[in-house]
Parts: sequence; structure tokens; C-alpha cells
Amino acid sequence: MAVELPTIAASDYLNSAVLMEDFLTGEQRQRCRLITDAAPARCAELLRQGDVAAALIPAIEYQRIPGLLAVPGVAIGSKHMVRSVVMAAKKPLPEIRTVALDTSSRTSVSLIRILFAEFYRREVAFHPAPPDVPHMLSEADAAVIIGDPALTFDRTGLHIFDLAGEWRRLTGLPFVFAIWAVRESAREAVTGLDFVAARDAGLCARPALAARYAPRLGLPVETLVTYLEENIHYGLEADDLAGLTHYWTLAARHRLIDEVRPVRWLPVTPGCG
Repeated sequence: MAVELPTIAASDYLNSAVLMEDFLTGEQRQRCRLITDAAPARCAELLRQGDVAAALIPAIEYQRIPGLLAVPGVAIGSKHMVRSVVMAAKKPLPEIRTVALDTSSRTSVSLIRILFAEFYRREVAFHPAPPDVPHMLSEADAAVIIGDPALTFDRTGLHIFDLAGEWRRLTGLPFVFAIWAVRESAREAVTGLDFVAARDAGLCARPALAARYAPRLGLPVETLVTYLEENIHYGLEADDLAGLTHYWTLAARHRLIDEVRPVRWLPVTPGCG
């Protein structure tokens, strides 16, 4: 009797492609079914609804969705400047009164709320909007945009705030945007998947991925290689976990999550995650 393959989901952003390439074209391509065109927020909903066994989800959603196990060692984050998660503003920071929030995002739109409440000490009005910067800025003083659209919009005349850079400046910590999470009920179904090996294969494929995405994004290959190698961090080390825990703590303080639950990790064995 054929074994049903687990379904996993991730966005098709360039930064996510590094973690998905092995499942798409590499040694693990026959071990799972893939959903690769869902925005990060949609990936969280697919996991919440039980439509997938595992998903690359916005980090804040781990605290909002019950019954999840986090995959150790793998994340999408940044040690300093991330470049692909920004607030673009028509005005200087002290003059911002309204902010449009990318509907694709969960972690970053919560981060900007934390930055304004905790660090900038400013009250502003937020509203959701599709990820189109000119349209967003026609209705608000500033716009938070994530992923590939954040790499490609025209920044001429705008004030640009790199959110990972702001977090680092204000806390001294790296920032984690997304993690792999598995439904506890699907734990056995994903035992054949090695998320760490997939990450390592993807790291080796960064130049090829940059070349593949360059025509789509209209950016030079070299620019995208630098982005993947210098701006995006794919580990989940002690300082990353410290930054993530601090983010969750502030999210709870500002009522963006109910509480900070301890992380429950997916057990892994050598050669399998």
C-alpha cells in the first residue's frame, strides 16, 4: 500500500526558495507534496486549518497556532539589515501618522507595531493593504512591505526603514522572520523530511537561485547573490533564539499574542533534520 506523502507549504519569495529547493528539485523532491505559491500569512492559515503537515510560517504565528512543533536549526532571519522587509515613508519618522500594512505579512506587521509602541513611542493608525507600494502610499504616510516586492519597488524620494536593521539598532539582537513548524499530529508524517539538509543544499544553490529569480525581479544576479549571502541568515542559533524570544515577549506586552508559550521542538535524528 502506497504511503501518502506529507504536504508542506512555503512562499515563493526568493529567500524562501533557499529552504525549498531541495524539496523541489533535489534529493528530497519525491518525499513530499509542495505548495509554493502561498504568501507567508496564507502558509500560517494552511497549517492552522490542518491542510498541510508543515509550513514555513511567520515567526509570530508559532505563538498563535496551538499544537505546533518548531523545527530546530532552520529559520529565515537577519543579523543586521534584511533589505526585503522595510517601511517606506513619504515623511520623516516624527511626521508619520498612518501606516499601510502588507497583507502578506504577520511577523513584520507585528514588528512595526512593536517598534512604534515600544521604541518610537508614537501612536499611529494602521490598516491592511495589498503589497503595492504606490497604492499603499496613496492612502497612508508609510507602508510596510515584505519579500520580493520589497526588493523591487522604486525608492526614489522615500524614507526607507529596514525593520531588521531597526530591531538590531534598538535591541542589539538579530531578528527571526520565519520558521518551519509541524503540526504535532503530523509528526510521524514528516519523519522522512530533513529540513536541515534541505537548508544546506539550498545554501549551495544560492547563485543558481539568484540567476533564476533575476529576470523575474528585474535585478542583477550579483545583487541577489549578495542579498542571499549577506542579508538573509538561515540558522537558528542562540542569539537568534534570544532575539525571537524578546520579540515574542514584546508582542505579548503589546497584546499582539496572548502569552509566550515555551517552544516545543520537533525531535530529529542524525540524517533526518
